[in-house]
Amino acid sequence: MSADDFLIVNDLHKSFNSLKAVNGVSFSIRKSEIFGLLGPNGAGKTTTIRMMSTILTPDHGDFTIGGFSGRTRPGEVRKIIGICPQELALYEEMSPLDNLVFFGRMVGLNGREAKLQAAANLDLVGLSDRAKSKVEKFSGGMKRRVNLAIALMGHPQLIFLDEPTVGIDPQSRNNIHETIRELRKQSITFLYTTHYMEEANQLCDRVAIMDGGQIIAMDTPLNLRKQVGPPDTVTLEDVFLKLTGHSLRD
Repeated sequence: MSADDFLIVNDLHKSFNSLKAVNGVSFSIRKSEIFGLLGPNGAGKTTTIRMMSTILTPDHGDFTIGGFSGRTRPGEVRKIIGICPQELALYEEMSPLDNLVFFGRMVGLNGREAKLQAAANLDLVGLSDRAKSKVEKFSGGMKRRVNLAIALMGHPQLIFLDEPTVGIDPQSRNNIHETIRELRKQSITFLYTTHYMEEANQLCDRVAIMDGGQIIAMDTPLNLRKQVGPPDTVTLEDVFLKLTGHSLRD
């Protein structure tokens, strides 16, 4: 842990009946870092994120975001985080602008501020020219860009991105990557989950690999590749297969 750590997770546990979904997870994320959380389905990633976003209460352990404890100050935590879920959270019969204004009001912005932020965020994700079109007419990639713009409402300091580029076109994927890189320059911190190993390799400063409810490896993509073989030929997929014994997409 260091003074630069913005998120600190300490010994998180969560069970559902007899299933131990998260079993002693600890890690930290520095301010302005893009941190990847990788793992196969059922590894415990989603449960971990739901605890850190205050949707679930840990059975044991705690976390702090921006110095606020998730257990004792969940309301303060919610004020400084944004969530971009894998499931699209959009009103498709409305325009992107109206969607962003609606969600802006939900996080406490007044009407004027919500409109200003909505316009700025749509510009950031490259959708200003479609601000008043109906979302239902959009491609999957465009909808995911709107999803990210919504997560930015209220100026969060930490954003949880859960598979933000799954199943989308290369143009939208590149736009989302460029947006994330631009936002980190503004001191925004990211926790990023993805099934695309090359994406994690290119985008993330560090990655943690989860399996069976625990973190089994954590380092920079380069250092993780070095543990398996020559980093110029070894991929993160190779690292993942060696550590877990199965494909990330299992």
